[in-house]
Amino acid sequence: MQMRNIVLSITALGLVGVASTASAETWRFGLEETEGSVQYGYAEEFKKLIEEKSDGDITVELLPYGSWGSNYSALYDAIQNGAIPLGFGSGFLGGTVPESQLMSLNFVMPNDQLETAEILNSDDFLKSDAWQESFRERGLVPLATLPEGYQVWTANKEIRTPEDMENLQIRVMDNSLLRATYEAYGASPITIAYGELYSALQQGQAEGNIQPVFAHENMGFYEVQDYMIFADQSQFIANFIGNEEWYDGLSDEQREMLESTLDEMVQKGHDIQSQFNSERLETIKENSDINIIHLDESEREAFRELAKPVRQTYVDMVGERGQKALDIVLKHVEQSGDKAE
Repeated sequence: MQMRNIVLSITALGLVGVASTASAETWRFGLEETEGSVQYGYAEEFKKLIEEKSDGDITVELLPYGSWGSNYSALYDAIQNGAIPLGFGSGFLGGTVPESQLMSLNFVMPNDQLETAEILNSDDFLKSDAWQESFRERGLVPLATLPEGYQVWTANKEIRTPEDMENLQIRVMDNSLLRATYEAYGASPITIAYGELYSALQQGQAEGNIQPVFAHENMGFYEVQDYMIFADQSQFIANFIGNEEWYDGLSDEQREMLESTLDEMVQKGHDIQSQFNSERLETIKENSDINIIHLDESEREAFRELAKPVRQTYVDMVGERGQKALDIVLKHVEQSGDKAE
């Protein structure tokens, strides 16, 4: 409530979303991650393109994790209220937009990561009534989707089977679908703030962790874990969202510029995450003796079977719009001939 009052005070002072001067606007862009992350790399490229295309009439101000606070709900509140018109929302966004938990389902997206980005940024999915209404009902607009690389498990023991994960206190974001998924695997999921996670792993308050490779390296999580396990069960996917009133108030020219930039960012975002995760994995290997495990197809299949019923859990939780959005993704995966993760 205190953060919401601060946001409303900012609104009252006229600092809402687009801060205007006589000749320029500032688009404030809130990130869930720190500098050196995939989100930050994406945002830097987005900033560059928008400022170039607008001939300097628009400045994009990047607000990485910590500059707006540390509670993700505060960022989402600020976007809803218009104090920050643009931002990312990933796993924690499920508390604000329940349907967005679709991105947390395991073994749904195709194995090809670029294909995942193309499906989730297609008009068929992104501009579907089901997806648009899910966000607009909460004062938000889904603008784009950024897959940030495969979610990789770390733990202090080898994990190859669901039995190995039995009762493991693995940290998940505050997302009911993620908790349901890891409970299905036999783990005991817990939620710990991102900024407190390193010390929690170091002190044994958490026994396992789930992050894309770049985050394991960027936050040093690998330093306090013995095993890194690649199951390719899901990608870490962030939703690029905007304030509804801000978006609807853009001029036709601004909206066209934004849309063309977001189209370019599909490939650029994929390239950024691929480079980040590849380079960071090499850094981890060079700076530690962590044991790296890649599950084979039969080992992945055991987890896949346990994850399938969670799709219905998702639909039961969020309703018809969630079912429609999931069906669109599954249709595209089937048409591609690729096997879902």
